Amino acid sequence: MKKMIYADHAATTRLSEAAYQAMMKYLERDYANPSSLYSQSIYARRSLGEAREKIASLIGAKPQEIYFTSGGTESDNWALKGVVGAQPGKLRRIVTSSIEHHAILRPCAFLEEWGHEIVHIGVSREGEIDLPAFEKAMEEKPALASVMLANNEIGTIQPIAKLADLAHASQCLFHTDAVQAVGHIPVDVEGVGVDMLSASAHKFGGPKGIGFLYVREGVVLSPLHHGGAQERSFRAGTEDVASIVAMAAALEESCCHMEHTTAHLHELERIVLGEMDKSGIAYLRNGGSKKLPGLLSLSFPGQEGEKLLHRLDLLGVSISTGSACNSRETEISHVLRAIGLEEEYAKGTIRISLGAENTCEEVWALAKILKKVLGYL
Repeated sequence: MKKMIYADHAATTRLSEAAYQAMMKYLERDYANPSSLYSQSIYARRSLGEAREKIASLIGAKPQEIYFTSGGTESDNWALKGVVGAQPGKLRRIVTSSIEHHAILRPCAFLEEWGHEIVHIGVSREGEIDLPAFEKAMEEKPALASVMLANNEIGTIQPIAKLADLAHASQCLFHTDAVQAVGHIPVDVEGVGVDMLSASAHKFGGPKGIGFLYVREGVVLSPLHHGGAQERSFRAGTEDVASIVAMAAALEESCCHMEHTTAHLHELERIVLGEMDKSGIAYLRNGGSKKLPGLLSLSFPGQEGEKLLHRLDLLGVSISTGSACNSRETEISHVLRAIGLEEEYAKGTIRISLGAENTCEEVWALAKILKKVLGYL
């Protein structure tokens, strides 16, 4: 089997060695239920607490503000539905952006069906939220605003601290979907002033099926799951200790190497973009001036993103046509529509998301293959 060049890290990452090593002993030996009373469980419970403390320290939070979930989708759903559920029977207004992940947009649509008001704020061509429109929306005193920290398709980083300030000035809670950001760019919940933040381990070298929701002390949410008393009775279900410990190890590793990884990813970006510029092939790079390192949303007029994906796959390169969660759909993504990208460019959009383990040699090869495919098509 030929060696593939994996360039879809925004979809998921390989389990890091640190995460794997941390995880295995809880799968093979120390597998006791942390809620039980015997001595084996005490160790599992202690490990759970240490992982919570480590994750909290890495994002500037307190341990009691970290709640473990099954991932970003659950965390997003809990943030939205938890605010609404905290005051049952009262219709609420929620403000969000037009380029959120479906883990935000679909719960919003669900809440809208139940009578709650959802306000969608537009974005610029670069994917940056319309600040005056957001500020105006705050005048209506919404209960919650939710804007993603970094977009999963085009990589644009939003001015979250400014948005949180505007929300708080109107006594509005502020949540951010930081699934693409945590472990890749510095995140300090106190520094940016958010009330809630969602994260998912498999985006930064941890296992799939585990994540967390940061909830600032004093913020009241209704439980999303009812059952046992786990997670201080707010999230029932036996904790996956192995995955939680692995998530903490992966996040620590990502944060420790973040500066070096960012510099490496910028170098890899320069290789791809430099080769595209020299080739004379017409293209656009989507996203704002502040983008996630290593994420390249490239649009080629007159091409078809899905055909490009399959051609590259046949030649040993794994990329995406946009959000991996929409990989079975062929229509133009809501993000590309929201930024007003012309249809001839939008249809020919691919997402290359590079990771720390990609080498310069791999990326030179990727660029060469991409030029070949574009020339052939």
